[in-house]
Amino acid sequence: MRANARFLFLLFFLNSFNSSAQSSTPFNEPPAWSKEVIWYQIFVERFNNGDKTNDPTPADIDIAPLNLHAPKGWSVTPWTNNWFDQESWAKLPGKSFGEMLQYRRYGGDLQGVLNKLDYLQDLGVTALFINPINDAPSLHKYDARNYHHVDVNFGPDPVGDNKIIASENPADPATWKWTSADKLFLKLIAEVHKRKMKIILDYSWNHVGTTFWAWLDVLKNQQASPYKDWFDIKSFDNPATSEYEFSYNGWLNIPSLPELKKVNVTTFKQAGHPYEGNINEGAKAHIFAVTKRWLAPDGDASQGIDGYRLDVADQIGLGFWRDFRKQVRTIQPNAYLIGEIWWEAWPDRLMNPVPYTKGDVFDAVMFYQAYRPARYFFAKNDNAIDAQTLKDSLEFQWNRLNKSNRYAMMNVASSHDAPRLLTDFYNPNKYKFSASPSDNPLYKTGKPDEETYKRLRLYLVHAYTSVGAPHIWNGEEMGMWGADDPYPRKPLMWKEFTFQPEPRNNFQPGPTEYDPIAFNQVHFDFYKKLIAIRKSNPVLISGEIEFIQSQGKHLGYRRFEGTKEIIVLFNLEEKPYIFSIPSETTYTDLLTKRTPVSGNVTLGSMEAMILKRLR
Repeated sequence: MRANARFLFLLFFLNSFNSSAQSSTPFNEPPAWSKEVIWYQIFVERFNNGDKTNDPTPADIDIAPLNLHAPKGWSVTPWTNNWFDQESWAKLPGKSFGEMLQYRRYGGDLQGVLNKLDYLQDLGVTALFINPINDAPSLHKYDARNYHHVDVNFGPDPVGDNKIIASENPADPATWKWTSADKLFLKLIAEVHKRKMKIILDYSWNHVGTTFWAWLDVLKNQQASPYKDWFDIKSFDNPATSEYEFSYNGWLNIPSLPELKKVNVTTFKQAGHPYEGNINEGAKAHIFAVTKRWLAPDGDASQGIDGYRLDVADQIGLGFWRDFRKQVRTIQPNAYLIGEIWWEAWPDRLMNPVPYTKGDVFDAVMFYQAYRPARYFFAKNDNAIDAQTLKDSLEFQWNRLNKSNRYAMMNVASSHDAPRLLTDFYNPNKYKFSASPSDNPLYKTGKPDEETYKRLRLYLVHAYTSVGAPHIWNGEEMGMWGADDPYPRKPLMWKEFTFQPEPRNNFQPGPTEYDPIAFNQVHFDFYKKLIAIRKSNPVLISGEIEFIQSQGKHLGYRRFEGTKEIIVLFNLEEKPYIFSIPSETTYTDLLTKRTPVSGNVTLGSMEAMILKRLR
């Protein structure tokens, strides 16, 4: 019996080991879950204010080293205010509307995210991409004060959290503690996982803020600082002179964002291009410790996040990213890594994702490369393309990627750094070019017309039936509109609130009409329908894609896998168009539930069909 028991135990152990091994993602492959999810990107400060007791104070947004302080009389802006109505404290001589927006806070926090998880689940979201929440004085949080802590105003006890942070040695992970904001984020992770959802964090390892603990030491001790080699410093101050000679490189020459020092650079370093290089070893060790903290809190990977979104990835050498991938996958084999690579030459040429998606760096990139040609096809704009050009553009992007990476792409169309979809479709200009009223007084920032809504919904049909994982920038499903940064960062228009109307001509002088600001239930329901269609038809997730029509403004493709097939058709002409589909096969239209459909199919102007094969 004991021999049999030992045999059974060994068999159980081997089966358990094999099961565990099979569930771990191969190092050079993206995790299987990444192609199945519906992404939802959250900018916490503008998402939802769930706890007004932790709202920022003037001291919380001060950047002392740069002598940037909250204006006199500053206070948190009411959530429902007219976006273009300047606060009394913001009306300062010589200060522009856009400049003063950087001081504006609405009080969004992690409790606000927790309070809306049921909403997100009802929509059909299965993965959250959280913009930076690291402790920082700015709105955007890319200017970290502490990489290893959540911003104190995102948790329930800012005063107590600052005391905890002050009690640590930030250079020694053994002294790190969990603040109340940190613990609330761990609770968010647990609640997300309880709903069978994933969650990833946004970080920039390229730069920190001027309140970052190691930077403050450099400012104080200059050459004597043990962290002087962490940063790209051009000259130190000479105490023997009356001048202040301290000089350094900030990202894009922005003084509030000191760059971490790049080392072992062996190829030409140029923004918008990959290069071989790494980051200073001391800074790198700190980054890796922070990385582990969120992937495996207290050593438990089951309680940690599911990956990272990496900001301005082209600014950092490939050597660092290879080491980073090894660090991440050692801790969490099923983690997802996605890099932000964007412009090779703005505004005409996007970066090549291939060097970053070969299996040794990222699993995916934010795939603006697929959105831009789709926008030029579906929207009414000055750079319009036909269906054949869209087909060629998409196939070019897809075919230069490994298949697994192609399907793991996060198909980003709008974000905190780009115009909202409705506004992007409403304006005829080139993508991301002069896309705000401060750059272009003629740029339309009001509620779009009906044609824009129709065209955008056609694009959304494409987005949820195409290759790669769909992505929603928070508020898109509510029908929000807004120009390029900072305008896509308006507070979300939750249906329980009554908002002040917005002027159609933004802050420009002259008479104007006003647009009502309210949750768009019809738009929400359309998103929800498309998400449900995608989730209930796995062929839209993992099936092959073949274009069957690409002429003029008529587009058709099929997704297929074994006997499963879905045909997607679009007519962007001003008159009806007849598509031919197999007459021997019967389909149902998943958008209208019309059955049966076979043979010749007539689509009206600005219409789409999602045809599922029945037999």
